[in-house]
Amino acid sequence: MLRRLLPTLIALGCGLLALGWGLYSLQRIFTQEREDAHAQVRSRREALEHAASEALRQSLARQLEENIPALHEAVGDPLAPAEGFYLLFRGYQFLPRITRPSAGTRTPARDTYQALVAHLADGTHAGRWEQRLARLRAVEAALAARNTRGAGRLVEDLLRYHAANPLPAVQELPFLVLAVERLQRGEATEPLVQALLRIGLPEDFGGFARAMGLQRDLLRERSRFTQPDFDFLHERIVRLSIALNEPTKEFKDRAEEVGAGMLVMPDGLVEPTLLGESWYVEPRNEEAVYGIAVDVPAMLRPIADDLRKRRLLDPDGTLSLKPDRFAQPMRTLRVRADMPQWARAEADIEARYGLKTVLVLVCGGLALAIFALSVVAQQRKYRFLELKSDFVATVSHELRTPLASIRLLGETLERKLSQAPEVRDYPARIVQAADGLHFLVENILSFNRIDKGRWKLRASRVRLEELVNPLRDDLATATTVPVDLHTDVGDAELLADPSLLRLLFSNLGRNACAYNRRSPVRISVTAQVIPGHGCTVLFSDNGLGMPDSEWENVFQDFYRLTPPGLEVHGSGLGLALCRKIMKLHGGDIQVATSSPEGTTFALTFHEPYR
Repeated sequence: MLRRLLPTLIALGCGLLALGWGLYSLQRIFTQEREDAHAQVRSRREALEHAASEALRQSLARQLEENIPALHEAVGDPLAPAEGFYLLFRGYQFLPRITRPSAGTRTPARDTYQALVAHLADGTHAGRWEQRLARLRAVEAALAARNTRGAGRLVEDLLRYHAANPLPAVQELPFLVLAVERLQRGEATEPLVQALLRIGLPEDFGGFARAMGLQRDLLRERSRFTQPDFDFLHERIVRLSIALNEPTKEFKDRAEEVGAGMLVMPDGLVEPTLLGESWYVEPRNEEAVYGIAVDVPAMLRPIADDLRKRRLLDPDGTLSLKPDRFAQPMRTLRVRADMPQWARAEADIEARYGLKTVLVLVCGGLALAIFALSVVAQQRKYRFLELKSDFVATVSHELRTPLASIRLLGETLERKLSQAPEVRDYPARIVQAADGLHFLVENILSFNRIDKGRWKLRASRVRLEELVNPLRDDLATATTVPVDLHTDVGDAELLADPSLLRLLFSNLGRNACAYNRRSPVRISVTAQVIPGHGCTVLFSDNGLGMPDSEWENVFQDFYRLTPPGLEVHGSGLGLALCRKIMKLHGGDIQVATSSPEGTTFALTFHEPYR
C-alpha cells in the first residue's frame, strides 16, 4: 500500500511545502508591515520629543542667562536673595550660602556684649576694650552736651580706631551693636552711626574688613556664631533698624533662608548639565560654574502649550522628563512625550498583526488537516480496493466450488444414476452444495441491504425456541460433521424480524462448525431474561477459540481469522452481518469468553416479551 500511496504523498508534500513557503512569506510581509507601522509612530514621537527637548534646553540656558545679574548681586550682597542660585569659583562654593550656624549652645557674642555693658555701667578698666569704650564714652558725652560737631569728629575717631584694630566677628559685631544702641538718637543719629546698620563705613576708613553694615555682616558671618548668639544679635539689629527707619524685610528673609548646603558636582563637568530635575549648571571658563534651581515640570508646561497650539501635541498629551542618571548632560537630554493616540495606534497595529498571524496559522492548520485527510482518504480508498479485490476473489472462489460440484454431480447423475448404486447420495450432496451457495448469496445480499439502509424491519413477537430449533436442520445440511445442539431458552419471546434472526443464528452455527476440529460440534444456546432490562442470549461452541486481541476485529467487514493448520472457507461477512442485525434490533453482540475450549457470544436484546 505504501508503494501505491508514495506518488500521492510526494504530490501532497510538494503542495504542502509550497503552501508553507507562501504562508511563511506572507507572515514576513505582515511582520514587516507591523515594523513599518511602529517605525512611523516612533518617528512622530521622536520628532516631537526632539522639538520639546530642544525647547527645554533653550529655556534652561535662557533662564540661567537672565539670572546671571541677580546671581552676581547675591554673591556681593548678603541681603540679596540667593535661593536657587549656584556659583562655584576656583573650587569654592559661594552660592548657595551656607546658612547653618556653628554647632553648640555657647554664647560668646552675648557674653561679650553683656561684659561691655557692665564695663560701661561701672566704669571699671576693660583691658583691651578700654580704648574703644573710652572713645564711646566721649561720644556719648558730646551727644549729651549737644555738641553735634564734636560728636561727629569723635564718632569718626571711634570708627577709624575700630577699623584699624579689627577683632574676631564674635567680638566685633557685639561691640558695634552696643555702640549703635548707645549712640542712636532717632532722626538725629549721626550718619556714620546709622550707616553701621545697613550701608557700612566709607572705603577711606581703611582696613575695616566688615564695612558692609551690621545686617550684611551678621548674615555673612553666620557660620561663626552659634544659633543662640545669632538669634541674640539678629533681634537687636532688627530693633535698631526699626528705630532708625532702616529696611528689615530682606534682613529677616535672609535670616530665615534655608540654604541648599554644599552641592556636589560630578567630576569632569565640562558642559551644561541637569542635576536630577532640580539644578541646571553650566561651566563658564575654567574657573567658574554657574547654576540655578529649576522646576522642570513647570518649564515643560508652556512648551506643551506651544506644541498644542501648533497641533503637534494632542490636548490630552503630556511631556515629562525622566533622566536616566543623576547628572544628565544637555546634549543627551530627552523629553518624553506621551499621547493616548499613540498608545491606541500601537494597540491597533498589534491587534491587526495578531489577527493576520492567526489567519496564517489557521491556513497552515487547515493545510495540514487537508494533507492528513487526503492521506487517510487515499489510504482508505486503497484499503477498500484491496478489500473489494479480496472479497471478489473470495466470493468467486466460494461460488466456483459449489458450482463445480453441482455441475460435476449433475453430469455424473446424468450418466450413471441408473447403473451404479454408489451415486445414490449425489442428489443430497447436490442439494447441500446448492444450500451453501444459497446461504452465501443470502449473506451478501442481506449485508448489502442492511449496510445501505434498505432493509425494512418486519418485527413481530416470536418465541426464541422457534428461531433456534431450525438451526439443527440448517447445520445438518451445511456440514458433514455431527452437530450436538442444546437449547435452554424457556418460553422467552422477542420482538424481532424472524428471518434476520434465523440468518444470525445460522451464521453463528456455521462459524462454530467451520472453526472446529472436534467431533461432534457442540453448540449451546441459553437465554437469560431480566425483567425490565432485556434478554441476553448466550451462544456457545467448542471450537478453536480466538485471541483476546481479535474479539472486536472479527466483527469488521470482510475480516477473517486464519487459524494455523486449518483451511476455512468464507467471505468474512458472517459476524459483521450478525452485528448489523443486532444493531438493527437495537441490541448488540459481543464475545463474552473465548479459549481453546470454545467461544461464547453474548447477544443482548433490549425489548423482550414473555
